[in-house]
Amino acid sequence: MHKDELIQLHTLMAQIKRHFEHIGIDTSLNEYDSLSISPLHVHRSKAEHKHAIFVLGNDIASALSSDDVSGIGRTSARMQELAVRASGNLANTN
Repeated sequence: MHKDELIQLHTLMAQIKRHFEHIGIDTSLNEYDSLSISPLHVHRSKAEHKHAIFVLGNDIASALSSDDVSGIGRTSARMQELAVRASGNLANTN
């Protein structure tokens, strides 16, 4: 994906996060919040936005999942794996 496409996806996922907060779904997004990156930070690297998307995807899937074996639970686990891999790529680029 191109950086602008990643930023669009990041924006969509941030809107989903805000919607969940608005309707009262408990989303403990501490890991995402600790990244201190939002879709508005267009100056940040492509790798940083990619990592943020995976972390946010994991947090959203975890909020929707009640277990680790459902489709959403497996999505959450896969997003966690991708976030870890993306964070390793961040360390290699910096």
